[in-house]
Amino acid sequence: MLKEELLQETAKISWQELQKFFANGSTIYVAPELDLIDVAGEICQDNKEKVQSWMAAGQVGQVSDEQAVTWLETDALVWSVVVKPWVLVQPVCN
Repeated sequence: MLKEELLQETAKISWQELQKFFANGSTIYVAPELDLIDVAGEICQDNKEKVQSWMAAGQVGQVSDEQAVTWLETDALVWSVVVKPWVLVQPVCN
């Protein structure tokens, strides 16, 4: 049920439209090799161990200033899903 709800709330959006969320520190990067919905689900279920392992591997974490600038300059499109208070973002792989 949770996975279905998250899928319905997932959308492609331009990075530019997420600037206010980046500015207030609520955007979370999810590496392309991970499933965005799986990560969102683990965060919703407060699976700290799993999330911390992704963070330690550099696969999940705050969007860096460098990433934000690059995405803005390239008018990047990202997958996004809201897991309050976070907005999880993942680059769209072409």
